[in-house]
Amino acid sequence: MTEFVQFAESLGVEMAWSAEGWSQDAVTSLAYLAGQTHQIKLGTGIMQTSARAPAMTAMTALSMASLSDGRFLLGLGTSGPQVVEGMHNLSFDAPLTRLKENVEICRRAFRGEKLEFAGRHYQMPLPDGEGKALRLDFEPTDIPIYLATLGERSLAYTGEVADGWLGTSFSPDFPEAHLAHIRRGAERAGRTLADIDLQTACNVAIGDDVEGLIAAAKPKFAFTLGAMGSAATNFYNAAFQRAGFVDDAEAVQSLWIDGKRDAAAARVPDELVTAFAAIGTPAMVRDRFKAYAHAGINCLDVRFDLLDITEHFAQLEQTVDLANSI
Repeated sequence: MTEFVQFAESLGVEMAWSAEGWSQDAVTSLAYLAGQTHQIKLGTGIMQTSARAPAMTAMTALSMASLSDGRFLLGLGTSGPQVVEGMHNLSFDAPLTRLKENVEICRRAFRGEKLEFAGRHYQMPLPDGEGKALRLDFEPTDIPIYLATLGERSLAYTGEVADGWLGTSFSPDFPEAHLAHIRRGAERAGRTLADIDLQTACNVAIGDDVEGLIAAAKPKFAFTLGAMGSAATNFYNAAFQRAGFVDDAEAVQSLWIDGKRDAAAARVPDELVTAFAAIGTPAMVRDRFKAYAHAGINCLDVRFDLLDITEHFAQLEQTVDLANSI
């Protein structure tokens, strides 16, 4: 992975994002990569707001900004009820409020202010206790905050306050399923979409066997539609539904929940895969990149579903060449 990120840096890739689910945390790998790279920006995609106290999130971000000579980007998100309630010992209650309070506390810390805050989830210092409001021992530091949001109210909040958006389940064919809500929030705050770095994940697969590439992508889409959330709360599934794939999203989720995973993958229609990814011949992938740019996306977070890591290098180089040719 270190060699892959170094290779990406040599190609001019601007950012590398880590992940945090139920495997590696989002920060440790970036701390190591900060010492192995020189120019590429390093971002958490994402640090879960339920996993840390906001002050610790701020301390970690400031430490990473120092270690990386200012190359750190703070990506935050709420995760979902399965992870939050299953692993972090917290109720998935008012997640947007928790996200808002995390952002405000982090920004106060980045400005070098004392951490005094009275919110629904966090009170700093605790009332009637022995604590005192502290200022983190760092100089004021400008750290961009990116938010990974999918729900309509969360997307609007992103438009109001975020430096950037880390999107997913986004199709350039149906951009308003996400961007309409971000735009509404931006306008409410006197901003425009141009004030926000709009990024989205994009699965990329380049080759001549288009049917084979589409088929190979379906299990991942089935996992997203069926497993990335509970039966009652799946923000990813809801995003696909807002784009018009209501029957397909519901059917795939139902099959997945019933344990019929092969059937769930088979139920994913080809047109859903091609609408939410860049898959096909080089010319087809280049056209998809153009579609993302035309939809207003500033940057693609490209992902490769390849078993052999050596294939990632060739696919990334080809992807960068195609992007640069637009």
